[in-house]
Amino acid sequence: MDWNKQLTDQLEFHWTVHARPRLEGLTDEEYFWQPVPDAWTIREDNSIDWQYPAPEPTPITTIAWRMAHIIVGVFNARTASHFGGPPADYTTWQFAQSADEALKQLDDAYDGWMAGARTADLSKAVGPAEGPFAEEPMATLVLHINREVIHHLAEVALLRDLYLRES
Repeated sequence: MDWNKQLTDQLEFHWTVHARPRLEGLTDEEYFWQPVPDAWTIREDNSIDWQYPAPEPTPITTIAWRMAHIIVGVFNARTASHFGGPPADYTTWQFAQSADEALKQLDDAYDGWMAGARTADLSKAVGPAEGPFAEEPMATLVLHINREVIHHLAEVALLRDLYLRES
């Protein structure tokens, strides 16, 4: 059994069939649309609304924020930590200031993560980059990334649906 293929096929199927097609035609207006006042977003000064731990209740976020989270925190930080990709963190990242730029960053981040995940040693512990989960096997991280991407891009799809009904 090729477990790398099994685990990466799950995300690749969702990405190719569901998630990425739902992002086609994303406009700058949708990208920055705030569904409620004080929604977390990315800012023109290249900052992102962020707090760890998040306040309660957790703030509603914009499509821009969700995509930045996937690009930086879900894909690129892990690609950097585990597969030798360039450093990526919320304090130094150049956040996309347009929908087109964000889609390019998202595609590049996905490609980088998938290239590493396809050949990763799934039984190896993920190490200190994953904090309290350091002893978990890489397979656990791959499954976690799959869940993160699937649920956050579903949220983006919902935000797009709501935006269309608000306009």
